Amino acid sequence: MKQTFLNDAPLIPATTPATWLGVMGGGQLGRMFAHAAQAMGYKVAVLEPAEDCPAAHVAERHILADYDDEIALAEMAALCVAVTTEFENVSHHSLAFLGDRIFIAPKAACVSIAQDRIAEKEFFTQCGVASKVLPAPYRNIASPADIDSVPADLFPGILKTVRLGYDGKGQARVTSVDELRIAYANMSGVQCVLEKMLPLAYEISVLVARGADGRALVYPIAENVHRDGILFTTTVPGPNVGAEAAEIAQNAALAIIDQLGYVGVLCIEFFVLEDGALVVNEMAPRPHNSGHYTIDACITSQFAQQVRAMARLPLGDVRQHSPAIMLNILGDVWFEANSDQPREPAWDQIVALPGAVLHLYGKAEARRARKMGHITFVAPTLAQANVQLTAACAILGIDL
Repeated sequence: MKQTFLNDAPLIPATTPATWLGVMGGGQLGRMFAHAAQAMGYKVAVLEPAEDCPAAHVAERHILADYDDEIALAEMAALCVAVTTEFENVSHHSLAFLGDRIFIAPKAACVSIAQDRIAEKEFFTQCGVASKVLPAPYRNIASPADIDSVPADLFPGILKTVRLGYDGKGQARVTSVDELRIAYANMSGVQCVLEKMLPLAYEISVLVARGADGRALVYPIAENVHRDGILFTTTVPGPNVGAEAAEIAQNAALAIIDQLGYVGVLCIEFFVLEDGALVVNEMAPRPHNSGHYTIDACITSQFAQQVRAMARLPLGDVRQHSPAIMLNILGDVWFEANSDQPREPAWDQIVALPGAVLHLYGKAEARRARKMGHITFVAPTLAQANVQLTAACAILGIDL
């Protein structure tokens, strides 16, 4: 069904009656989305099955229900003029249900591709002519029999579950057929994909937004560092990103988002290889952890941009006004190295650092490897931002 709501007119915020926007998911991304929407005059409804969740603390309405609860979805559709999602594992069917009733951004079909690594890689391959960037060589592993035909040149590789993997979960490195068999058995027989490991120099992410009118804008290129599969830091501008690599990545992102017919904020991760070539890795159909720096260092944050796109308003200026480094704060900093007794970190010392902006997500319980917040270091130069990053890590007991 084609979406034709209100003649595709902009959804201008009003006070009487209030203009409501909806978000599927109650995590920290939903929380930051709500802050941005409320700053622009909207009221926000969150549909989330967890009662005590970060987004529900700030949203005007919390619809406490499972994501596939049609009564709750109908309530969301009746209340809101548009709905988005804060994470890609919301059911495609739930998004389609909403999309038949109100404007949703991104569309269910776009999210569905990002939910399935095979579909995602096939889509990237189809976009290759336009994007000029391809995914790493891969092979679908749907049964033990598929392992017999895996070519030797795919090793060493990374075995990943096709669905529901994130932050390094559902992944295993393998160097041989025997290791692949063991790893696949440990995945409990779910469909997987084996990706060839390539000589990686560094990783970048490209944040791109596209409006309902087809206009698209690309944010500055972010360079990412991961630890144990979880984003550790994002630096913008990326210190290793040359002009040629930046142009290729930005043009590829514009081609991909156009091919999708996407509306909203999309994050696309690329690998830059040792020879300078680019490989497209994966995409997230939502604002992304690596885009948090935009809140403090850009004219329009990724969350304000998502609000604009889903409300069919003109996109905002993506200029970065200051160099920035974003540091993820995991639950580990609440614990001493050999203790399970939590204690509050010295946030007073953190906020005393010049250019340090603290964002905590309001989660009641700190757990190791759980994302609890982030700090953005904004400075006139990257060197100065790095000085403050080093100081903050020393305060929090984080090894650099």
